[in-house]
Amino acid sequence: MIDFSSLTPDEVARACEAAIRACDAGIAAIVAVPAEARTFGSTLVALEAAADHVGQAAGQYAFMAYVAADDALRETAREWEQRLDKYGVELAFREDLYNAVKEFAATPEAGALEGEERRLLDRTLRDYRRNGFGLPRQQREQVQALMNRLVELGTDFRKAIDDWDDGIVVAREELAGMPDRWIAALTTVDEDGTTKYRVSLDYPEIMPFMDNGESEELRRELFLKNQNKGGEGNVAVLEEAIRVRAEIAALLGYESWAAYVIEKRMAKRPEHVERFLVDLQAKLDAKAALDQPALAAAKLAHAGSAEVHVWDWWFYTNFLLKTEYAVDDFEVAHYFPLDRCIEGLFLVTQELLGIRYERAQDAPVWHEDVQAFDIFEAGGAAPFARFYMDLYPRPNKFGHAAAFPLRTGRLLPDGSYQQPASAIVANFTKPTPDAPSLLRHSEVVTLFHEFGHILHQTLTRARFAEFAGSSTERDFVEAPSQMLEHWVWDRDVLRRFARHHETDEPLPDALLDAMIRAKNVSSGIASLRQMFFARLDLRLHSAAFDGDSTRAVRELYPVTGFPYPPGTHFQSGFGHLFGYDAGYYGYLWSRVFGDDMFTRFEAAGVLDRATGVAYRRTILERGGSVDGDVLVRDFLGREPNSDAFLRELGLEV
Repeated sequence: MIDFSSLTPDEVARACEAAIRACDAGIAAIVAVPAEARTFGSTLVALEAAADHVGQAAGQYAFMAYVAADDALRETAREWEQRLDKYGVELAFREDLYNAVKEFAATPEAGALEGEERRLLDRTLRDYRRNGFGLPRQQREQVQALMNRLVELGTDFRKAIDDWDDGIVVAREELAGMPDRWIAALTTVDEDGTTKYRVSLDYPEIMPFMDNGESEELRRELFLKNQNKGGEGNVAVLEEAIRVRAEIAALLGYESWAAYVIEKRMAKRPEHVERFLVDLQAKLDAKAALDQPALAAAKLAHAGSAEVHVWDWWFYTNFLLKTEYAVDDFEVAHYFPLDRCIEGLFLVTQELLGIRYERAQDAPVWHEDVQAFDIFEAGGAAPFARFYMDLYPRPNKFGHAAAFPLRTGRLLPDGSYQQPASAIVANFTKPTPDAPSLLRHSEVVTLFHEFGHILHQTLTRARFAEFAGSSTERDFVEAPSQMLEHWVWDRDVLRRFARHHETDEPLPDALLDAMIRAKNVSSGIASLRQMFFARLDLRLHSAAFDGDSTRAVRELYPVTGFPYPPGTHFQSGFGHLFGYDAGYYGYLWSRVFGDDMFTRFEAAGVLDRATGVAYRRTILERGGSVDGDVLVRDFLGREPNSDAFLRELGLEV
């Protein structure tokens, strides 16, 4: 890996330029091969090797756009991320390269391909078709120009979100409901000689406040600020992107951008997604109909009013947890110090999957908070992959939780395997000299979820980078991560690491029992919120969309069970609309498979090594080398179903 610790803007620029030159040289060599001499190795394998130069530059140097503390380094990385993305578009539209692939496809060798090799050729030809090859050149050039515009818009949209800085400034007495250790970690502001406290939109601050802050007015103010993250300018950026996507789809002969995108997914067609969402929403509405009266009763008892607003539901869900189930998330957090959670995560996944992690002490990192680990076979002497953990917030860092592939695994010409590397980036409360980082249980779920992506990306053994790691259909890619969330609810697993940070007492059985009983409090409302995101995303990218994204938000907001908050445009800060565009439904779709896959562990034991190794071999190592539905059937030994998914939501099957 590169020396992250000493990176400069000039070095990022030089390395990215060198990667493009190396890729250009590889492409020139491919194009120069005579048609009669074309082979799989000299065409498709060579193409992957050439593209890998740019892939690694994007994965390591451009990645600094999300995590670099230095402004100049971050901006340079962001510029090069855009340039590399545009170069990728240019590569995908090169006619000479397309002709080279087409020449190979006409050979007897191509006709005899099987397995991953056949899949790689088919996938490559499919992608050329989806880029407009077969259409007149002028039309294809229009598509290319529009694709480049999308790259620019995506960069602008993400930058506006990452750089957005807002919050509320309040007096100490206005922080009623919040514990002293949480308040002590806030930024203080001096106003006329009075010390006040700033609650930002960063996850470690906004979510605990929405859950526990006693002031409804302040919860409302903070919620509304969060709904306008990114600013009105980002609404315009998004709406231009949606127009560009629709124009691309029309030029390529698709009814809509949703039709274009979903063609590559498990769902295949937008109407299949619509049917899935409509059927599921009816079930979720029934659960939400039980959730709403419970919240109304809680607010009536607490505040004398039964009118529950959208900015109330987190607070009164938490109120019910504390009053009806004796589950206080801040008290629960005492049993989940981050270091112990990482230790537990490592123990579980190492035991389950037959691997071992070791701290890579000398690995250069991009910030002092970052740790690097190498992955070994359980009894192995040499590492085969690496991951980094960047877990604390800092200014201008990526604001959510995600796993970033830094280097993709693939089989090299000498028979060795390119070692994959990934980074988990999150925003958990940073420890201080006086207090450890204590995770609320929902944050422990996030930690396990994102590490599921790390495992997917680093344990891959797919032959080609095209299929390596989490390069599966986008509506399957969340399934392995969603499945790993189940382990943080298991008693035997929690006994291994959930201990009070001061007394070392284990998480009491009675408290865990209460947490499990309370698991589905407001689950209908929470899931309908995901339904709203999915329905909105699909609407924005349908043929019927009229161009006004705020109107679409307003019209679909009742799906959440709450009225639309006037004057807001949450879509301006909804980063998934770039990258998951027309695909956000995948979070719900893939959870069906993740929950179903977990049933095999339930039957065998959640720490059963044989089942874990079977999962590793069947799902994680194969990546996208076969279709997602085949992966699940092979692992389960049957057709998948939604029974486990519905049970997890507290719905009758």
